[in-house]
Amino acid sequence: MEGGVPEADISAFRECLSLSWKNPYVLRLAFSAGIGGLLFGYDTGVISGALLYIRDDFKAVDRKTWLQEAIVSTAIAGAIIGASVGGWINDRFGRKIGIILADTLFFVGSVIMAAATSPAILIVGRVFVGIGVGMASMASPLYISEASPTRVRGALVSLNSFLITGGQFLSYLINLAFTKAPGTWRWMLGVAAAPALIQVILMLTLPESPRWLYRKGREDEAKTILRKIYPPHEVEGEIQALKESVDMEIKEAESSEKVSLMKLLRTTAVRRGLYAGMGLLMFQQFVGINTVMYYSPTIVQLAGFASNRTALLLSLITSGLNAFGSILSIYFIDKTGRKKLALISLCGVVFSLAMLTITFRESEIHSPMVSAIQTSQFNNTCPDYKAAVNPAQWSCMTCLKASPSCGFCAADDKLLPGACLISNDDTKKLCGSDHRAWYTRGCPNKYGWAALIGLALYIISFSPGMGTVPWVVNSEIYPLRYRGVCAGIASTTVWISNLIVSESFLSLTQTIGTAWTFMMFGIVSVVAIFFVIVFVPETKGVPMEEVEKMLEQRSLQFKFWQKRDSGSEKQ
Repeated sequence: MEGGVPEADISAFRECLSLSWKNPYVLRLAFSAGIGGLLFGYDTGVISGALLYIRDDFKAVDRKTWLQEAIVSTAIAGAIIGASVGGWINDRFGRKIGIILADTLFFVGSVIMAAATSPAILIVGRVFVGIGVGMASMASPLYISEASPTRVRGALVSLNSFLITGGQFLSYLINLAFTKAPGTWRWMLGVAAAPALIQVILMLTLPESPRWLYRKGREDEAKTILRKIYPPHEVEGEIQALKESVDMEIKEAESSEKVSLMKLLRTTAVRRGLYAGMGLLMFQQFVGINTVMYYSPTIVQLAGFASNRTALLLSLITSGLNAFGSILSIYFIDKTGRKKLALISLCGVVFSLAMLTITFRESEIHSPMVSAIQTSQFNNTCPDYKAAVNPAQWSCMTCLKASPSCGFCAADDKLLPGACLISNDDTKKLCGSDHRAWYTRGCPNKYGWAALIGLALYIISFSPGMGTVPWVVNSEIYPLRYRGVCAGIASTTVWISNLIVSESFLSLTQTIGTAWTFMMFGIVSVVAIFFVIVFVPETKGVPMEEVEKMLEQRSLQFKFWQKRDSGSEKQ
């Protein structure tokens, strides 16, 4: 739906489950379209694990941070393109065609990535997949929303959100399944072509959205579909409601064409709504959530877990908690309230980021020393270590930061001094043959468990609150006439913010260190708390007209936990 995902309560989910025997046709529509959400989640999750093995195959990627960031972020750049053209395609050709086109792009991109012979070809495949993701992120929830009974619409659209987090979790399981297979990352990235092909086949057997058909003058087709979706005694009422809704939508579209950006900013309620809505979405990204989702295994390795397989296995924690948090949000969003839930969420995020900052700082300070004796046992000492003025003061962290071509071969007891060597496949095998662990990202330390707890706390704090609240607030805060335009601005904001964060994370960890990068996210989270208190109104249970009045009056309610008496009340 426009502006994000509508909330759904528990009763709606019970009624949604009853559809499995009352009207399975509706569930068929929702699940078929929801595969788009699954693909969306799979793509954002799978690259985090695949990147570990892409670095092993392409040494240029392993040694150039910007190439790793490019492989991750070009899909997001593609998603910006897909989201920007997706709205036009959905309106011009229909929601069904929009989904099928997104699947086609996803299929083509997955095949290109699986067959890539160079980082450049891999990036081209990521762009195709990204455009597909951007289109699917709009088309799938829109189709479900317009082809669902009103009383369970929120639940069925929330199903799409759950499938996104479920897709991320599935991607980690798939990554683990292929860690021992020849080609590893090629299978991880290529297997996504299968659900894309399945969705194309399913969508070809399904009808177009009744709302789109009605708006295009194909009223008889729309009525036929509505008769399959609703019980007989509700059909006529729904047909009339659809007619009135489409008529109103057409009038709004005609008037919105005359709306300029300057006019939006001059309208007090819209301007303040955009401050709150866009600000929430920007902070949602700038507190670092997608660094965790896109680079989770890399972060686990930075915490001192060298094995790719171990990093993937431990990353299941973050992905599983993210999916669990999206379920929790359904219960708490209406019970707790948007503003209060966002603030509780941000407080948890600040605490967990502080924990991560301290943990990574301690692991950097207390990393094992480099032993000249241990290093001399190998014939391929790191050149930077050889040329160092003070090699006796080198630690594992000094070795890894000296050059991308340096690695650390830990001793049998990983916390004891080890060797600083040239990083290549031969050295890795030589180190492993002596039953030692090989490190090129993080260093062995006794604080790794604390980093995992910090990551888990971060996800379980973020997901139920800041993961959901910004979308819900954006769906409620804009006046009806401007909602489409404002929702488009909000969607563009979140994708651009996502691109900035994902493109800069690895460079930041390399430049200022992992600890200070997480501290920076923590500072942004503290700023976000003050932003929510000052700029974000509580929209829980407040009619649209009341929200508009609230924004016009600039009514700040610092005691947000107390129930608001009236929208006309001025403070």
